[in-house]
Amino acid sequence: MLKQIKVAAMALLAVGFAASCNNSETASQAEARESLENSVQPATPQPAAAQAAAPAGPTTTMEFDATEFDFGTVQDGEKVSHTYTFKNTGSEPLILSNAKGSCGCTVPSWPREPIAPGETGEITVEFNSKNKKGRRNQKVTITANTNPPQSFIYLKGEVMGDATAAPAVTQ
Repeated sequence: MLKQIKVAAMALLAVGFAASCNNSETASQAEARESLENSVQPATPQPAAAQAAAPAGPTTTMEFDATEFDFGTVQDGEKVSHTYTFKNTGSEPLILSNAKGSCGCTVPSWPREPIAPGETGEITVEFNSKNKKGRRNQKVTITANTNPPQSFIYLKGEVMGDATAAPAVTQ
């Protein structure tokens, strides 16, 4: 059973990596990923180290103004940046312990200091479109002292061919 879980997990990682670092996830890749996610059910609880590492202490809640940004169409090599605003809607200080892009081309920066209840904060995400042609759906995973400990924000759009390339001929 453990061997089957490991094989399924490896396949899931491969599908996820291919989708995030290549052009985009195809319909068949999405179906394969969903099938694997639904079929892989560990027989025993995962050790604490394998679970998302949220900061210790009391939990709170956070709410984003928007969790998705569509950057439209850009040329290969352009950098896209967007700032997401969030609010600590709970009664405890909000502590963001990590923010990680789905690929090295998606880099978030987040506040390292606690956000007081009722206060707002910002996460800025920069996407480098170099060699990332096609439809894009970049995900950023935010880990905080919330329940669940992970939240997600997305950058979507399309990357076209190199701006220095010869223009397409229209008929």
